[in-house]
Amino acid sequence: MQPVSGVVWVLTVVAIVALLLFDFYFHVRRAHIPTLPEAARWSAIYIAIALLFGAGLWVFGGSTMGAEYFAGYVTEKALSVDNLFVFLLLMGSFKVPRADQQKVLLFGIVFSLLARTGFILLGAALINRFAWVFYLFGLILLITAGNLLKGKSDEDEAPDNFVIRLARRFLRTSDTYDGDKLFTVQDGKRVLTPMLLVMVAIGGTDILFALDSIPAIYGLTQNVYLVFTATAFSLLGLRQLYFLIDGLLDRLVFLSYGLAAILALIGVKLTLHALHENNVPFINDGEHVNVIEIPTAASLGFIIGVLVITVVASLLSPKGRAKTAMAAARRHANEFLDIETDPAYCDEIYHRLQVEERRIAELPEKYKRRVRQQAELMELLDRAHRVHEERVAAGHCFVPATT
Repeated sequence: MQPVSGVVWVLTVVAIVALLLFDFYFHVRRAHIPTLPEAARWSAIYIAIALLFGAGLWVFGGSTMGAEYFAGYVTEKALSVDNLFVFLLLMGSFKVPRADQQKVLLFGIVFSLLARTGFILLGAALINRFAWVFYLFGLILLITAGNLLKGKSDEDEAPDNFVIRLARRFLRTSDTYDGDKLFTVQDGKRVLTPMLLVMVAIGGTDILFALDSIPAIYGLTQNVYLVFTATAFSLLGLRQLYFLIDGLLDRLVFLSYGLAAILALIGVKLTLHALHENNVPFINDGEHVNVIEIPTAASLGFIIGVLVITVVASLLSPKGRAKTAMAAARRHANEFLDIETDPAYCDEIYHRLQVEERRIAELPEKYKRRVRQQAELMELLDRAHRVHEERVAAGHCFVPATT
């Protein structure tokens, strides 16, 4: 595989930076809630750019280079979608208004790209110097796959880590947002807004994501250019994808199992490669081990196949429909009660809440019984209805449309 010239590197980085600047100046700078057609259109555009770039690599760099890029891109995109679950919980935990979420997401994407670039360069340096790093990367991925299979004890628990706890302790912020501003004036003093705190939380979470993401893609290709471009293009368009599929995220109930299978495969692939390139003294006396390595084409086919099966099974699952309706109802009720202040958008949220309640009513009896057993959710829904009735009586909102 021929090395990539410095000119190509510079042009690639400039193009990626230009796309990020375009996204900021034409979409994010003015706070607004993206419509579904807008999110779908721009998600499709960014995916098309990534696919065209991969096609160009295939034509000018050869089939091996193209296959490695696509395998890396698909894997990183799937991991990015999984990361959106955490972003969704963070937005709810910090009560970020819907119109201001774009700025947080774009910051997260930029910070993630910078953090992962650092990990990519570090990984390349370690790989070039220490062959045993492949064993370490393989172990990280196998442990991550096991953790994904175990799942979470409380799927609705807001993410919490050292960075978030540290930020909450040392960053003094106001209690309310001031649009998407990072600073505001409160009691005559300049203070931070919660917007900065949520950005710190997103940034800290991005670093944790990179610890799994970079070993995964190095398991598919050791070409630093391919690792960087596949990672960058998987992140571009993630903001639009968030607004496009946030209503479906809870529906992907089997995604963690699919990602576990993919990461386990890559972990095995890395371990086999490490054995083939072995120079660790206590393994086969420092000599390489004759093992079968998994071809990139086979890895790509497996990754795509697992993701298709995972998504289809999730969308057809009654459990997925029930989980989606409950999570959406909880999210809409919280937005209506505690987050949004725009009366028109509050009416829209309340209407969406009613739609989700009707979907819950149409579920099979065993799932409706599970919903009724969620005391916290039932109390939240009752409170949302009481507050809506009070607002209607006070003339602070419209009566929502019925269907």
